[in-house]
Amino acid sequence: MSLNALARSSPESQGVDTAGILAFLDRLESAPDIEMHSLMIIRHGQVVAEGWWSPYAPEHVHLLYSLSKSFTSTAAAFAVAEGLLNLDATVLSYFPELDSEITDRRSRSMLVRHVAAMASGHLEETLERALALDPVEPVRGFLLIPPDQEPGSVFAYNQPCTYSLAAIIQRLTGQTLTEYLRPRLFDPLGIGQVGWQQHPDGRDIGYSGLHATTDAIARLGLLYLQRGVWNGQRLLSEQWVADATRRQIESLGGPNESKPDWQQGYGFQFWMGRHGYRGDGAYGQFCVVLPEQDAVIATTAATENMQGILEAAWTHLLPAMTATMMEPSPVAEQLAARLETLQLAAFQAKPAPDSPVTAWADASFRPAGGQCEAQRTLTGVQLRQDGELWRLTFVEDDDAFSATVGAGGWHTNLTETDHGRTGVPLAVSGGWTDEHGFRAEVIFLETPHRLELTCSLRTGTFQAIWQTAPLRAGRLSELRMPR
Repeated sequence: MSLNALARSSPESQGVDTAGILAFLDRLESAPDIEMHSLMIIRHGQVVAEGWWSPYAPEHVHLLYSLSKSFTSTAAAFAVAEGLLNLDATVLSYFPELDSEITDRRSRSMLVRHVAAMASGHLEETLERALALDPVEPVRGFLLIPPDQEPGSVFAYNQPCTYSLAAIIQRLTGQTLTEYLRPRLFDPLGIGQVGWQQHPDGRDIGYSGLHATTDAIARLGLLYLQRGVWNGQRLLSEQWVADATRRQIESLGGPNESKPDWQQGYGFQFWMGRHGYRGDGAYGQFCVVLPEQDAVIATTAATENMQGILEAAWTHLLPAMTATMMEPSPVAEQLAARLETLQLAAFQAKPAPDSPVTAWADASFRPAGGQCEAQRTLTGVQLRQDGELWRLTFVEDDDAFSATVGAGGWHTNLTETDHGRTGVPLAVSGGWTDEHGFRAEVIFLETPHRLELTCSLRTGTFQAIWQTAPLRAGRLSELRMPR
């Protein structure tokens, strides 16, 4: 075992009932609106269960969306400890060149601790307004939007708050968040390659866009569970951990009324929950820390029913965590086999067309009508024979990326793209639905996103529909970790 490897043991040896984990998996996999990609459960510092739904795999990074915020919070912890960042300074004080432009009293009084706690005084998301006011320096656009109430008095989930915190840290350090965190967090925790989306070039956006493995999520949660200590070395101030993971502001009402775990308050870029606290990102990226149970749950997924994942954990995992070691479980082998064979259902269709192969062997398709988001950048789709297989190519103006199509299963292009270093990591499953129709499911392996593609030989057109749509506009070729 390497020095950075997380310890592994059986669930029962750490007081976790294997049957509860199986029930948790049953609940998740039976939910029609939840698609899981990975799971890690840590108890008493030991990994007691872990699994990836193929074609996702342990070594794959995954777009974390707003779970990125908790990593930004951790960067702030280091900047405070090093005397660079003052939570009680105004945001404006770190952008003195804007002083004459920012005249609103509330904007001028907004503190760093306010933006760290999503308590800027605004009552709603301001990202689009901030970018419209200044697409080059979004902090300026943000500060030009007068808060509706006094900073520190009201909660609103507001991306420019985190962006401003991230921008300040990067100004103070002269490094991107990724560069700053590498020797302080990523290397000490044994976290390998990560990548963070940037805007403008040279500044990690902070509020979203971090790509990292499930293992990295679990390690961040374990660091906070251990109150900032890793392998006997204190990395984070115990006071920061306490402050970041307690309620700094109430988060009642608004769009979260039907989601009780989003109404328990907000810390410094962490959500409080009915149990413990967590970092979370769109579509089910979770880092759940449970101090009372001495446990961490890390997930990646593709679902709009994020509350459903938490409900499953509260219903099945919490009762499974006991205070003492348990006897070996009679279903231990069943759980091990289940975790080893998790997979997403592949698209089932005919592996070859009923019509003459020559009609499809060199087929090109143009976008069909409609306003599908995926078709805004796609200018063409091509289908070619590739030996005994078929190759699907996506064209975006002068750019193209491709993968062979799995028939009844998933084919990835990881080998031919050098595991994504030179292309867009994909997994494809597809086939022919009738004489004139081809359909494929296309997973962008470094994101939660899956595309449903249909091609019509009769019309020479294609349609592309997202199962879960990317939250950031851009080209499909950008749906990967920045290198």
